Amino acid sequence: MRRLGSVQQKMPCVFLTEVKEEPSRKRDCQQFQVVATENVNPRALESNVACALATEKLDGTCCYVSVYKGEPYLWARLDRKPNKQADKRFKKFHHSRKSCKEFTWIVEKDFKDVPDSWIPAHGVQHYNGQPVPDENGHIPGWVPVEKNNKQYCWHSSAVNYDARIALVLRPRSDDSELLEIAAVPLSELLEQTLELIGTNINANPYGLGSKKQPIHLLVPHGILQIQNAPSVNYQQLAEWFQGCEEGKVEGIVWHCNDGTLVKLHRHHLGLKWPDGDVFLNKRPVIICVNWVSYELDIGSEDLFGSFSNLNGHHFDCIQDVHFEA
Repeated sequence: MRRLGSVQQKMPCVFLTEVKEEPSRKRDCQQFQVVATENVNPRALESNVACALATEKLDGTCCYVSVYKGEPYLWARLDRKPNKQADKRFKKFHHSRKSCKEFTWIVEKDFKDVPDSWIPAHGVQHYNGQPVPDENGHIPGWVPVEKNNKQYCWHSSAVNYDARIALVLRPRSDDSELLEIAAVPLSELLEQTLELIGTNINANPYGLGSKKQPIHLLVPHGILQIQNAPSVNYQQLAEWFQGCEEGKVEGIVWHCNDGTLVKLHRHHLGLKWPDGDVFLNKRPVIICVNWVSYELDIGSEDLFGSFSNLNGHHFDCIQDVHFEA
C-alpha cells in the first residue's frame, strides 16, 4: 500500500515513452500523446519490477489521510501551479527543446496562492527551503477536506468526522473475490493514499450511483491486486488489456520491493478507456456499514445513513448498489 502521502514528482511509466504530435486520448486540449515504446524503463529494471506486486490502477482522484487539527483528516490532491506569466515563460522554454530541469523557478513569485493549510506531498524535493516543481511545472500537494467545503463536497460525502470514519471499498479479508463497502476508522487509514471514485469523478467509468443519488467511495492504493498479471512485456500486456476480463482496467501500478512505483495506462498503448464493462464491476459486493453502532444522529440523505439501511445486503457488483427512493 502507498503510504506517507507519496505522490511522486511523476510516477514513471514501466516502459520508456515518447511523445507523438497527436491529440491526447486522455486529456482534452492536450495536443500530444505520451506513448510507450517496447523498451522497459531502466528505473523499473533496477527496482526488479518482474518481482513487483501488480495492482489495479483506478480512475479517480488521489486522496491522503493524515492528522489535521489533532485529528485524522482526509486530504484532497491540490497541485500548486504557476501563474499565467510564469507558465508562459515555462512553455516558451519547453518549446525551445531545452530540458525542463534547466528552467529556473522563483517559487515565491511564480506560483498561484494556495490555502495556508496546503502542504507539499512527500517526495517533493526542496531547495533553499522551497519545494521544487516537477518536470510539468507543478508542485504536488494536499489540502485538508474540511466540513461544509463545497469545493470538495464529493470528498466530504465519503467521510464523517464526528464518527471519525470513512466509506471504503476493499476486498473482504476472508474472501478476496468479494468486495465490501465498509465504514473504516480514519485512524486505520493514517498516512495512506487512496483513490476517490464515484458518480461525479472522472465521468464515472464504474457507473457508481446516479445524479439523484450520487455515491463516492475511497479505495486504498495497492489493495486491488491483479491475480494473473502478465509479464512486463509490451506485447503480452497489450494482449492482456484487450483480451482478458481482468484486463478491463484503466492501468496497472507495480509496487516494487524497494518502494518504487511504476505504472502503465491503457492510453500508453493507444487503447481506449473505458472499453465496455470494467473489471471492477465483475465482482460481487457486500455492504458493511452499521450506523446505529455509532449512536449519532444522521440525515436520511447522508451517504452513511443510506448505506447503513443496506447493511448486510449483497449485490452482484458495485454498479448495482442503489438506494430506495
